[in-house]
Amino acid sequence: MDREEEPTALYIVAFDPAAENDGTLGGADAMKLRPGLYLVRTAASQSRLYHSVKRQARPNSLFVGRLDGDPKFKGMAEGALRWLRQE
Repeated sequence: MDREEEPTALYIVAFDPAAENDGTLGGADAMKLRPGLYLVRTAASQSRLYHSVKRQARPNSLFVGRLDGDPKFKGMAEGALRWLRQE
Protein backbone atom coordinates (compact mmCIF):
# COMPACT_ATOMS: atom_id res chain seq x y z
CA MET A 1 0.00 0.00 0.00
CA ASP A 2 1.36 3.45 -0.95
CA ARG A 3 1.70 6.05 1.74
CA GLU A 4 -0.22 9.18 0.96
CA GLU A 5 1.83 12.33 0.61
CA GLU A 6 1.58 14.67 3.57
CA PRO A 7 -0.52 17.75 2.81
CA THR A 8 1.43 20.98 2.62
CA ALA A 9 0.69 23.99 4.76
CA LEU A 10 1.61 27.64 4.27
CA TYR A 11 3.49 29.45 7.04
CA ILE A 12 4.77 32.96 7.63
CA VAL A 13 8.24 33.01 9.17
CA ALA A 14 9.82 36.17 10.57
CA PHE A 15 13.13 36.61 12.33
CA ASP A 16 15.82 39.24 12.76
CA PRO A 17 17.42 39.77 9.34
CA ALA A 18 20.93 39.83 10.84
CA ALA A 19 20.54 36.08 11.52
CA GLU A 20 19.95 35.18 7.86
CA ASN A 21 22.33 32.89 6.07
CA ASP A 22 21.58 31.52 2.59
CA GLY A 23 17.79 31.78 2.99
CA THR A 24 17.05 28.09 2.36
CA LEU A 25 15.21 27.57 5.66
CA GLY A 26 16.15 23.93 6.07
CA GLY A 27 15.37 22.94 2.50
CA ALA A 28 11.70 23.98 2.74
CA ASP A 29 9.93 25.55 -0.24
CA ALA A 30 10.38 29.18 0.81
CA MET A 31 9.86 32.60 -0.73
CA LYS A 32 11.81 35.50 0.75
CA LEU A 33 9.42 38.46 0.87
CA ARG A 34 12.01 40.82 2.34
CA PRO A 35 14.96 40.42 4.73
CA GLY A 36 13.83 38.26 7.64
CA LEU A 37 10.32 37.60 6.27
CA TYR A 38 9.39 34.42 4.40
CA LEU A 39 6.42 32.47 3.15
CA VAL A 40 7.11 28.75 3.57
CA ARG A 41 5.22 25.85 2.01
CA THR A 42 5.98 22.54 3.74
CA ALA A 43 4.49 19.26 4.93
CA ALA A 44 6.44 19.66 8.18
CA SER A 45 4.56 20.58 11.33
CA GLN A 46 4.72 24.13 12.68
CA SER A 47 6.91 22.91 15.52
CA ARG A 48 9.32 21.11 13.19
CA LEU A 49 9.61 24.19 10.94
CA TYR A 50 10.14 26.45 13.97
CA HIS A 51 12.94 24.28 15.35
CA SER A 52 14.56 23.88 11.92
CA VAL A 53 14.72 27.65 11.41
CA LYS A 54 15.85 28.15 15.01
CA ARG A 55 18.78 25.72 14.53
CA GLN A 56 19.73 26.97 11.09
CA ALA A 57 19.47 30.77 11.46
CA ARG A 58 20.03 31.06 15.24
CA PRO A 59 17.91 34.23 15.45
CA ASN A 60 17.38 36.32 18.58
CA SER A 61 13.67 36.50 17.75
CA LEU A 62 11.54 34.14 15.69
CA PHE A 63 7.89 33.95 14.65
CA VAL A 64 6.34 30.99 12.79
CA GLY A 65 2.60 31.10 12.13
CA ARG A 66 0.42 28.84 10.01
CA LEU A 67 -1.72 30.68 7.48
CA ASP A 68 -5.29 29.55 6.89
CA GLY A 69 -5.35 31.02 3.40
CA ASP A 70 -3.28 33.02 0.96
CA PRO A 71 -2.13 36.35 2.41
CA LYS A 72 -2.56 39.73 0.76
CA PHE A 73 0.58 41.82 0.40
CA LYS A 74 2.14 44.73 -1.46
CA GLY A 75 5.71 45.82 -2.00
CA MET A 76 7.35 42.47 -1.33
CA ALA A 77 10.04 40.71 -3.39
CA GLU A 78 9.51 40.32 -7.11
CA GLY A 79 7.97 36.94 -7.91
CA ALA A 80 6.30 36.50 -4.50
CA LEU A 81 2.76 36.40 -5.88
CA ARG A 82 3.79 34.02 -8.68
CA TRP A 83 5.45 31.73 -6.09
CA LEU A 84 2.32 31.80 -3.93
CA ARG A 85 0.06 30.85 -6.84
CA GLN A 86 2.18 27.89 -7.99
CA GLU A 87 1.63 24.47 -6.50
